[in-house]
Amino acid sequence: MICRHCGANIPDDQMVCPECGAEVQIVPDYNPLDDVLAREVKGSVEGATRQIQTDDIRRYRRGSGGQNANATRVLSQGEMDRIRRDQRYGDLRQGAASGRRNTDELRRQRQTTGNVQHPRQGTGEMRRPRQNTGDLKRQRQQKRLEAAKRKRRNLLITLFVILALIVAGVVIVYQNSYTGMIRKGYNAIQEKDYTAAERYFERAVNKDRSRPEAYVGRAEIYIDQDDLDSAEEVFQDAIQTQPSNVKLYQAAIDFYMDTEQAGKISELLQNCEDRTVLDAVSDYISSAPVFSPEEGTFEEVQEITLTSETSGDIYYTLDGSDPSAESGTKYTEPILLQEEGEFEIRAVSVNSRGIPSVVSSGTYIIQFPIADAPAVTPSTGQYSQPQQITITVPDGYTAYYTMDGTTPTVSSTQYTGPVAMPENAQTIFMAILVNNNNGKATEATTRNYITTSE
Repeated sequence: MICRHCGANIPDDQMVCPECGAEVQIVPDYNPLDDVLAREVKGSVEGATRQIQTDDIRRYRRGSGGQNANATRVLSQGEMDRIRRDQRYGDLRQGAASGRRNTDELRRQRQTTGNVQHPRQGTGEMRRPRQNTGDLKRQRQQKRLEAAKRKRRNLLITLFVILALIVAGVVIVYQNSYTGMIRKGYNAIQEKDYTAAERYFERAVNKDRSRPEAYVGRAEIYIDQDDLDSAEEVFQDAIQTQPSNVKLYQAAIDFYMDTEQAGKISELLQNCEDRTVLDAVSDYISSAPVFSPEEGTFEEVQEITLTSETSGDIYYTLDGSDPSAESGTKYTEPILLQEEGEFEIRAVSVNSRGIPSVVSSGTYIIQFPIADAPAVTPSTGQYSQPQQITITVPDGYTAYYTMDGTTPTVSSTQYTGPVAMPENAQTIFMAILVNNNNGKATEATTRNYITTSE
């Protein structure tokens, strides 16, 4: 019920507005026109049903002249019903007016005495005493609290339903998303269902071929079966189709590091021509050593220098095997090749991250030239006086000789200066030169000396 004074809600069991204190009015407002209408309706009914008098007949005859003087007017059934309704409506209006007057009188009495507990009269029956204004406020507040609780409960239920629908939708979307496929794939690997795992990872690749997670998952299938070669092929095939995909290169590098195949990282990056990729993985780049001088054939002792564009250590071998930090010789100074022969130097650079470069190699041939047979003076002949025999020895050689006709060796007498001819004898003098670097000997020079005294 709405208060007609202040517009507040009035509970059904209360007779006074809890806000403004106005008494509830359950009868319509009084309107003086209602009394007039009621009297007119009542007079119409009485006039319609009374016997027509002689004076009325005379007046009628004078007015119409041709009608029966003894006729009585009879109302139709519809007119009678309308008159009865009008009469009832007039009675209600009169009762309403009476009730309103009684209500106004009670209100004036309350204003005079200040008593809010007087009974209310308006329609002839006694009303219940009004409740105390504080009780009404407490009741109203209690109902508001209950209504608020119901509203909150309904709101929470609605929010819960919406949240449940959102969660269900998110779960469905997630299950069919790229990440959902990856998770399903790894779950299948744990269950050793490699066929299902391959299917899930393939679906993820179809959703987004540029992301590396699906390729990592496919490689994990083979790693779980100790097939590292097949796992490596997964990354190689992906990189071949996407040579500029930095994330794929990083995933492949992680694979090599995790499987202790760091040496293959340099092989992977050696074939990369994309500058963006190389800049992104620069920490893993290890440049192969450069040889100076370049490989070739030399006639003298050589010093081989090794350098690398990346910081780190260089290791080398001279026996043709692949070097490493464990099996090679650490390069600290130029490599000296001072003997004749063929040498294959293989070297590797290891950067600060411990990534070895690809192995570089160089083959060096040291072949010292063979000198001509040594020059020996004097020449072969007969001499009356003994002569001094000399051998011309070039730098880097040592001369050896014999005087009994046998071919000299390094075990023979070493030439250190002129040798005197024997007197009155025939002497076969033979000399050789031996290379001090490689020990190679020249051909022998032979001289036949005969000395006689006069």
